[in-house]
Amino acid sequence: EDLLQSISGSSRGDAAKLFAVGRLLSETDAAEKAAREAADAKKLLDEIPPLDGAAPDLPPLELPVPPAAVPPWHAPIGRDLREGWLSVEKADSLRKGLGDLDRAITPEKLATALARLLTEARTLNADQLFKRARRVRDVLDEAGIAAREKAAYDDRSLRFWRLHTGQVRMVGLFAPEDGEYLMSTYDAITSPRRGGVRFVDKEQAAWAKQVQDDPRTTEQLTADAFLALMRLGVKADPKRIAGSRSPAVRMITIRPRSTTPAGFAPRGTTTTDAAPTEAPSPTADAAANPETASPALQPGVIEGTAVTVAAETLERNRCDTGLLDVTFDDHGHGVDLGREQRTFSPAQRAALALRDGGCMWPGCDRPPSWTETHHIQHWKEDTGQTNLDQGILLCRGDHLRLHNEHWRITRDDTGGYWLTPPPGLDPEQKPIPLTSRSEILRDDD
Repeated sequence: EDLLQSISGSSRGDAAKLFAVGRLLSETDAAEKAAREAADAKKLLDEIPPLDGAAPDLPPLELPVPPAAVPPWHAPIGRDLREGWLSVEKADSLRKGLGDLDRAITPEKLATALARLLTEARTLNADQLFKRARRVRDVLDEAGIAAREKAAYDDRSLRFWRLHTGQVRMVGLFAPEDGEYLMSTYDAITSPRRGGVRFVDKEQAAWAKQVQDDPRTTEQLTADAFLALMRLGVKADPKRIAGSRSPAVRMITIRPRSTTPAGFAPRGTTTTDAAPTEAPSPTADAAANPETASPALQPGVIEGTAVTVAAETLERNRCDTGLLDVTFDDHGHGVDLGREQRTFSPAQRAALALRDGGCMWPGCDRPPSWTETHHIQHWKEDTGQTNLDQGILLCRGDHLRLHNEHWRITRDDTGGYWLTPPPGLDPEQKPIPLTSRSEILRDDD
């Protein structure tokens, strides 16, 4: 398929169709070739004259004859393709719609069904032909409907990935039942744009007019509606949908030094959640100094990424969620809890996310939302403290690896962190420097 796509310059789907139809043609050609060879061999044997002088008590000489090859049930598709009236798209629809052989569906049954469908193929497009072929298959094999429905359900998927621009792309595949629910929702949201129902109710008509006059494109309207539905669903039942961690997007900016409130260390950072969540409250100093707690913001980044956001975006989200001030000194110290609490607080987690930028294990790219907080001096064995300088972010896999393989993390006098491998992996136990993945702090440095 990759080779066909590179040669033809077509899409991935078109290349897959070409490959499937090419395989169908090759199977038909192989069967026809075997049939010709068998016929030629039989003809040759028939032309061999009897042997003169052969002993009367010997049986006649019999030479092996190749078995006659039975053409595959889909052979007529190949013949019609060669004639030129059946397109590759229609051939692929017929093959996929009728499906494969099994115990209940014999080649004879599929061949009969194919002959009937080929008489209709000239007046149907590829999509219509696939639906007809699938319906014929279901009629022939009612017992297999449930199995095919389960297979379609098992194929469901929804994938997200981040592009180099910071944009996020989504590709999904849903079972027919669930897919129709999504299509019904899509129709309800966008029908005034796509020639849907004419509303006679005044309120519905006003809503339809509003949708029609919306300056966004239909695709933009759909994307915004999908995001709004997701936020509503998480808010309605966050524990069931997202577990104990509510989804949030934290935006980060460096507070200008000239606006740093009295008593704050020079390196201050301001964060705001882009999605309303149970965000930690601002610090007491910020609450006591409202004029200095909300200065004009600078451009920032989205936590865990290198994506820059404008100051206006930060201001818009700040209206809904407020600010959280996180302050570090020159050694990375911030909110400390000592031995009062074993687990790190939400404010400490926010500070560590700003400082580390995600999992600190060398080569790991997991963002802060995928990490756990590790005490570099173990709470129980080493009587460690729940202070920022004693905490470091690790993803679950690397956190387990550290404990199970007995790696060790230490901190030097300059505030740097070092990872020491166990003797079994490195007899010299040469420390490996750990570097922050925080884009904004790196820029500030």
